[in-house]
Amino acid sequence: MLAKLVASAHCDLPCGVYDPAQARIEAESVKAIMQKYADNDDPVFRARALGIKEERAELVKHHLWVLWTDYFKPPHLEAHPQLHQLFWDATKLAGAAGAKGTVDVAKADDLLGKIDEIAKIFWETKAA
Repeated sequence: MLAKLVASAHCDLPCGVYDPAQARIEAESVKAIMQKYADNDDPVFRARALGIKEERAELVKHHLWVLWTDYFKPPHLEAHPQLHQLFWDATKLAGAAGAKGTVDVAKADDLLGKIDEIAKIFWETKAA
């Protein structure tokens, strides 16, 4: 009989590398695309920009969810109870209610602000 061994990891190769900068870079792309969209009247360019913006916004959500579901643990939440709301707000701002659903640069700025708040907490937890 074989011994049962249980292992868990966030991926097939547990790297332990997490960084909110990944979400921020994609959110910066979303904002830049929104700005380029506003500055261009070509309908072909605009259609292409919207598609790329939505892909980047989806990547923002992905990177945020990896942080939320794989990095942050119950002790982090105990020390920073606002994390639930921050991730809720940030992922909503990256989704259809925000970056994916609009070309309003102010929404991109709001998203970047939430990512910055998450990053601040992230780096506090890494220093602990």
